[in-house]
Order: sequence, then structure tokens, then C-alpha cells
Amino acid sequence: MNAPLPGPSPAAETLPRGDDPATTAQSEGAAAANPAPSGKPPPEPLVRLALLLAACFLGVGVTMPFLPPFLAGKGLGPQAVAGVLFAGSLVRFAVGPAFGRLADRLGDGRLVLAPCAAAAGLAALIFLPAEGFLAMLAVQVAFAAAMAPLGPLGEALTLAATRRAGADFGRVRSAGSAAFILGAAGAGAVASWIGYAAMPWLLGACYAAAALTAWALPRAGQPPSPPVAAKGGLRSLFALHLLRRPGFGRLVAITGLVQGSHAAYYGFSSIHWARAGHSPDTIGLLWSEGVLAEVLLFFWARPLLGRLSPRALMLLAAGAGLLRWSALAATTELWALVPLQLLHALTFGAQYLGAMRWLSAHAPPGEALSAQSLHAALGNTGAQALAMLAAGALYAAAGPGAFLAMAALCALALPVAWHWRAG
Repeated sequence: MNAPLPGPSPAAETLPRGDDPATTAQSEGAAAANPAPSGKPPPEPLVRLALLLAACFLGVGVTMPFLPPFLAGKGLGPQAVAGVLFAGSLVRFAVGPAFGRLADRLGDGRLVLAPCAAAAGLAALIFLPAEGFLAMLAVQVAFAAAMAPLGPLGEALTLAATRRAGADFGRVRSAGSAAFILGAAGAGAVASWIGYAAMPWLLGACYAAAALTAWALPRAGQPPSPPVAAKGGLRSLFALHLLRRPGFGRLVAITGLVQGSHAAYYGFSSIHWARAGHSPDTIGLLWSEGVLAEVLLFFWARPLLGRLSPRALMLLAAGAGLLRWSALAATTELWALVPLQLLHALTFGAQYLGAMRWLSAHAPPGEALSAQSLHAALGNTGAQALAMLAAGALYAAAGPGAFLAMAALCALALPVAWHWRAG
């Protein structure tokens, strides 16, 4: 599963990417060589990968909506909560590319995924006795470092496997999003029954399951890549040379602006909605609704978005974000939140699918996991870390005004995406 990604993802290969005729021809040739998946059951490796993604994102479904209220319940204020979340993002940003590089060198992603998932489960349980900002900060650093490679490596392995099998990546990836829904809804129900103190126990169970599913993956057949020292030392360890590849740097910038704009939502929507009088059950269902829309988009991406290039998907996501965050700044009424949550399919899902489509088509030989991890570290984790730090200060000072700052990030993403020419 660590083999380089030789061509476009099947979810994207039926139609042109961008406006360049050369890439259009490349796309059409790939489509002819790799027909659409049939109705046959997916091969066993894809089932195992779907289970891995489900276990990993089950934990994310618990963490994103309910770690902030858990921290607030431990006595941390908005800026302290933002500081703890920022530290986690900063750690994931720092160690994610190194784990991706290590997986490429080992030639077997299981050797990174399984121990990291087990460590994340153990670290989550240490949240229980921790008290005070510094203790919470230390636990969050350990937890974030352990979970850093799980999503990027699991997705990179799935991209490569679906490409080889002629399967639809979006449909396999939807298992992770569906599990997120179960995590968010289930954690909301548990929080209503027991309280937010149950969150560490749920996280421990989720990541224990992720460790087992990671170890159950088939052994990779790719030989290890050459040692890092032979390729340029520390710079190569983090694969920063990939930023010089045509189109990759701008993709990272677009991802950073659009995915970074979710920081106020990820960090403070649950707190904001709880202050407005919504119950934990309702908050969990709102989060679940957003990801359900994402699941449906992933499952039907080929007929719905197959004719859109990666650039068009970026523009669609940025425009939807501008609308979504502006509206969230204006209201907490349930009648408005329900339709607004459907936009998560575009603000997250469309941008994500566009990025995966481009990465699948342009991943460098022998560095597919490195490219995926670097993109996730800089475009997702790093950008969200900075935006989260700003969102904490903004929410403490201006409350829902923090969402307007997120809308501004999407407005900045529009011209960046418009001028993107993916080579």
C-alpha cells in the first residue's frame, strides 16, 4: 500500500482537471486505462482500510465537538482552551511530515500507524487526572503527537489502494466520515447522560480499536525508500523540497485558507451553541449532520462533482465558507443552524476531494506518503493551529465575531484558487 501513486484517483479521472489541455488529455487517458468500479464487493484490503479510517475518525468525532467543552469543564477559559488546542495543532504540524517520511522509509505504514494509535489511546486516558492549564497542555501535546500520522497516512494508503483496485476513493473514505458521525452523536448522548468527563474513556477505546485495525492491514510490498541522510538530511526528513513542485505550494496555501477557516467552528461552535441554550444532544446532532452531508458528497462525488476540476472545487469550497461563517456569526437559531451545517459538505468535503484528486495525480514517485503528510501538516494542521490561536482571542473579545474572521480567510482563498494553475 506504500507504492507511489501513479495516476489520478478514480473519483476524479473521468473528467478534465483544470483548464490545461495537456492535463485534460492525461485525465482522459487515465480514465480509459482504469474503468469505473463495478458493483462487485470491494477487495479485502479496501475493507480493512475502511475499518482503519472508521476507527481513526471515530476518535476525531469525539475529539472535535467535545474536547473543548471537556477542557472548559476543567476550568479553562476560552483563551486557555484555544492555547491547548493550538498546542495540539502545532505538535501535529511539527511531527506529521516526519512520520510520513518514516513510513516511506520503512515501506510499511502499519509500523507507524499501529504504535501511534495505541499511544494516542493511552495519552487520552491521562486527561482524566490532569488538572490546570499546564497539565492539560502537556497531555494534549502527547495525545496530538501520537494521533498526528493516523489520518494522513490512512488516507494516503487508501488513495493508493483504490487507485490500484480501480475503486472510488470517496466511497471508501466515506467510512471515516460515517464513523465521525457515530462518534459525535454517541459522545453527545454520553455527555448528556454522564457528562463531558467521559470523553477520555471514549477516546481511549476509539484509538485502541484504531491500533488493532492498523495492525490488521495487509503487509506492504513496497521496499523501504533510501535513508534520509542520503537525500539531504533534516530538510529531506520533513520533505520540504516538495514545496518546489509545480502547483503543490499553491495547493497548500488554498487548503490552509479554506481548512484553516474551520478553526472557530472546531474550537468554539460547541461552546457557543451551549451558551445559546442548545443541549449536548443537539450539538452532537448538529456536528453529525454536517459530516453526514460530507459522507453523502463523498459517496456521490463522481456523478455530482466529476466534471469539476480541482481548481473549481477549491472555488466552490471558498465561496461556501464565506457564506457559512458569515451566517454563523449572525445567528444561533436552530432553524438556521440546520441548513448551514449542510454546507460542511462543501467547505470541507469539496476542498478535500479537490486536494486528494490533485495529490493522487501528481504525487512524486516514492514519496506519496510524504507528500500527503506535508500537505496535511502545512495546509490543515499548521493553518488551523494559527487560526485557532487567533480564534481564541477573537472569541474571548468578540464572541461570534470570530466567525467573521473565518469568513475573511475564505474571501482571501478565492483569488488564490482563481489563479492556481496545477501543473
